[in-house]
Amino acid sequence: MAINAGILRHRVTIQQLTISQDAYGGIIETWADLRTVWAEVSPLSGREFWEAQQINSQIEGKIVVRYMAGVKPDMRVMFGSRYLYIEAVINPKEKRELLHLYYREAAD
Repeated sequence: MAINAGILRHRVTIQQLTISQDAYGGIIETWADLRTVWAEVSPLSGREFWEAQQINSQIEGKIVVRYMAGVKPDMRVMFGSRYLYIEAVINPKEKRELLHLYYREAAD
């Protein structure tokens, strides 16, 4: 499936969680940039829900990028000032041309 490069109009950065220890043996979690790529970001649904008597909202969607090895569901995508947490990574028809990254974005 060839892709029209014009639809990849958003610049996003894929990030990976890194874990290290501080001088006292405490765990430090940080997000490291893995790769910045062109993508299509498409929100698919949104909802509001009650949690601990507070209204929260959650957006779910899909990001389409050119295929790259190593992208996993425990990563996130930085899109502007927003963080999109990858829930699933799909390689359509196992062709290694595109990746569909299904995400959730929880508004804080």
